[in-house]
Amino acid sequence: MTTTETNIDPAELAKFGDLAHQWWDPLGPFRTLHEINPTRLAWIERYTGPLSQQRVLDVGCGGGLLAEAMARKGAQVLGIDMAERSLRVARLHALEAGLANVAYRQVAVEALAAEQPGLYDAVSCLEMLEHVPDPASVVRACAALTRPGGWVFFSTINRSAKAFALAIVAAEYVLDLVPRGTHEYARLLRPAELAEWVRQSGLELVSIDGLQYNPWTRRAKLSSDPSVNYLLAARRPTQAETRA
Repeated sequence: MTTTETNIDPAELAKFGDLAHQWWDPLGPFRTLHEINPTRLAWIERYTGPLSQQRVLDVGCGGGLLAEAMARKGAQVLGIDMAERSLRVARLHALEAGLANVAYRQVAVEALAAEQPGLYDAVSCLEMLEHVPDPASVVRACAALTRPGGWVFFSTINRSAKAFALAIVAAEYVLDLVPRGTHEYARLLRPAELAEWVRQSGLELVSIDGLQYNPWTRRAKLSSDPSVNYLLAARRPTQAETRA
C-alpha cells in the first residue's frame, strides 16, 4: 500500500495551487470543467438516483465545482484535496452560497479510508488519478470508503495517440482550453488498466463511457467512445452478493 506521504506530487499541488484563485471564473483556466460539470453530475445521478440526503465524498475536489453541485442536489458532501489554497477557495465559495451541507478537508484519500471505512453512499474521483504517483492506491482507498451497495465514480484521460493529439496538443497548446502542462502523457490511464485496479479493489465494474467535449459549442455529451476522455462507474457489492 502506498503511504499518504508517497502518493503526493508536490509539483502537481503547486500547479493547481497557483491557479486556485481562478477556480470559480467560468471563463478562466477551469472553464472546461465548468462546462462539463452538468454532464458529469447527470451521469453520476444515473446510477445513484437522486442525491438528496446521500452521503457523498469527492476526492481531489479542487475548488469545489462538483462537490458544490452535488450539495445543491441535497447530498451531504465532503470534498478532500491536498492543495490547501484550492480548499480555501472552495470553503469561501460555499460560505458565500450559503451551503451548509458541504465541507472540505485537507487529507489524503488513503488516510481518510483508514479513518472512515465504508461510510459513503457514493465516492467520486474525477480528473484526479492522472495527477498522483500511484493511482491504484487511490482506487483502493475509494473502494474502502464506500459502503456495501454504494457507488464509486472515476474519470480520466486515455493513454492513446488520439488523446495525446486532442487532450494535450489541441486542448493545451492550440485551443488553450486548459493551462499548458496540465497533463503528462505518461501518466494517462488506459481503461483496461483502471478497470483492473477497480476489480482488484473488490468493486464491480458497471460501465465505461466516453465523454466528448465540443470547444465551439462548449457542450459535453456522453458517448460510446472512451478513446480520449472517459468515465467509469463501479459498485461495491453487498455481503450477500459477495457470498453468492
